[in-house]
Formats: sequence, structure tokens, C-alpha cells
Amino acid sequence: MKVTLLTGGGEKHYQMGLLSGLLSNDVEVDVIGNDEMRGAELSPGSHYLNLRGDQNPHAPLVRKIWRIMIYYFYLLKYAAHTESRLFHIQWLNKFVYFDRTVLNGYYKLFGKKLIFTAHNLNAGERDEKDSFLNRLTLRVMYKMVDHIIVHTDKMKRELIERYNMPAKKITVIPHGVNNHVIKSDLTRKKAKENLGLNGDERVLLHFGQIAAYKGLEYLISALAGEKEKGNEFKLLIAGRVRRGDETYWAKIEKMIEENDLKKNIIEKMLFIPDKEIEVYFKAADVLILPYKKIFQSGVMFLSYSFGLPVIATDVGSLREDVVEGMTGYICQPESEGDLSRKIAEYFKSDLYLDLEGRRQKIMEWASEKYSWKKIGKTTREVYESLL
Repeated sequence: MKVTLLTGGGEKHYQMGLLSGLLSNDVEVDVIGNDEMRGAELSPGSHYLNLRGDQNPHAPLVRKIWRIMIYYFYLLKYAAHTESRLFHIQWLNKFVYFDRTVLNGYYKLFGKKLIFTAHNLNAGERDEKDSFLNRLTLRVMYKMVDHIIVHTDKMKRELIERYNMPAKKITVIPHGVNNHVIKSDLTRKKAKENLGLNGDERVLLHFGQIAAYKGLEYLISALAGEKEKGNEFKLLIAGRVRRGDETYWAKIEKMIEENDLKKNIIEKMLFIPDKEIEVYFKAADVLILPYKKIFQSGVMFLSYSFGLPVIATDVGSLREDVVEGMTGYICQPESEGDLSRKIAEYFKSDLYLDLEGRRQKIMEWASEKYSWKKIGKTTREVYESLL
């Protein structure tokens, strides 16, 4: 069986995990990727086509225009000549409205069966940038593709209810645990030292791109409230500001200054390369996900791969992947008061007091529950149903 994995150049760790799961289930894969995914060419059974190339966001405008034109040219050429009958779309490319309609229609002209993984049912709604055209092209795409994969039962219900999709067209396949990040024998103590932290400091982590929907302002407010009570924490903020959210980050910086939190926060406002990720997750005592809107979070599964517990808001389907008291806690969304209470509860719990022992258990639990081999098997069954 052969399938083409259309990555859109996004979420390298997810793509590499899915690729490993498919290969372990005897699926031959053409990977349409970018420079960051070059490791895919080392996987026997996969054929890596670096059509996307460099995606440096700081490249000159002329360079950006040229490389996207070249990319679409080679993508159209590939679709016309490949023998692969299954096109599994993970993420869309630069021009999402074009991709959802014209590009998918082009694939269908060549008899391709289209599978789309909806990591978010409507990212425009999540980002507060929804529009009539966004909703229209989404509906066109959902109707056009032959099968849709979602990560949770809640997402499937919403596809059925809001988009009038038949249940038989949707398969729930969980998000896999992130096991493609570099890990070493770095200890918790050494990780804290590397970030200038004392061994006894209680450390909260907010990791990933800074974007308005992630609700960082509620974490800042909760931190300020705890400081007033005499409860000192250190907060690690690691990740670059997403393009278009610079004003949001400026508001966060103002909140930090007004609440005199500069000494309580370590900011690493840049892209964190793979080789440096582990230092943050090993230095931290808990990951905080104060999202306002989202269906699923890849950062949660990255945290589980390091055995780090999570405090997440009850939005989207996050509750489905948090076992309270075992892998973390759930709090109310957009409520600094409830977030503050859950942080206090966590640091009094056995989960924190025996954190070193619990980390291994979380890793083992996540590796079993969110195994890429299992995910690859279920995904292969979807492919078989379409042939």
C-alpha cells in the first residue's frame, strides 16, 4: 500500500511520529516536506520529497514569492504523475482557500482519494479571524474529501452537528505522544542550573508559540495573585511570538511590568530548536495550558513524553487527555482564580511531591495509550477502506 503524506511543512514532530507508525504497518509513504523534515529520508519505506524547501519567515519578500510559486509548481507536477492513489492531507499550504477548493479539486481530477486530518475544525474561529469565506471553503473541503480524521469524540460530534458530515466519513484517531524530540541523560537539577534556576524553586512552564487564543494573560494574573499571597513561583515562557500577535504580546509585557513580575519570569522569546527542548521540560515542575479556545494541543503530548504533568483549561477536548491526579489537573477557562487554585492544589498533591517517581509512570502511560504503532494501524485501516 502506498500513500502520499502532504505535510504542508507543519508540525514536524507529529509528521515524523505518524510516518513511523505507518511504516511499522507496512505502508509505503511519499512524504512531501520541507527542510526541517529531512530526517524522513532516513526511514526505510519512505520517499522524501523536499518540495517545500526553506520556510524561513525572515526571508525577503521576493524570495518568499518565488519559493511558494516553485513549490506549487512541483506539487501540481507530482500529483499529475505519481502512482499513489491516496493523498493524506495533514496541513494546508500557504493559500488555504485555494488549497481547500481548487487544489483538492485538482487532486480529484487525477482520481486521488483524499484523507484530511482536522487537527482543528476551524482554526479561524479559534484565532478570532473567522469569516464567511473561511467557513464556506471549510465546508467545501469537508464535503470534497473522502474521509476525515479527528483526534477526539467531541470533534467528531461537532463535525456531524455543525458541518452535517455523515458519521461513517469520520474516524477518531488520537494524537500520538511526541517521541521524536532529542533526549539525553540531562538531570532535573542540571536543567534548572542551565536556566539559572535554584533547585528548590517551583517552576511553571508555558511552551510554544505565543498567540492570543492560548490565554497567557490568565496565567500572568494567576501568578500575580499567588505572589500577593506570598507564594513564589518561577514562570518559564519559551517560544516565539506568532506573526500577527505582536500587540497581544505587548499587552502581556505590560501586565508583567505592572504586577512587578520581572524577577518571577524567564522569557525565551524565540524558536526553541529540538536539541534545547528537553531542558525546559526537565527544569519545569508542571506545564500550564491556559487556552481560551482549542480542540487539541500537541504541547500536551510533548509534555507527557517527558513525564511532565499538565494543568489545562476545560476547552475543546483537553479534558479527554488529562487524568486528574495522575497526569495533571483541569481548570475553568478564562479564570485566573480557578487556575490559581489548581496550581496551589497541584503543588500540595502527591503528583508533585513524588514528581520524579511519577514522571516515569506518565511516560509509560502515554507511550502505551498514544502509541504511534497503534495510530499507524488504525490509519492504515482507513486507507484500506477507501481503496
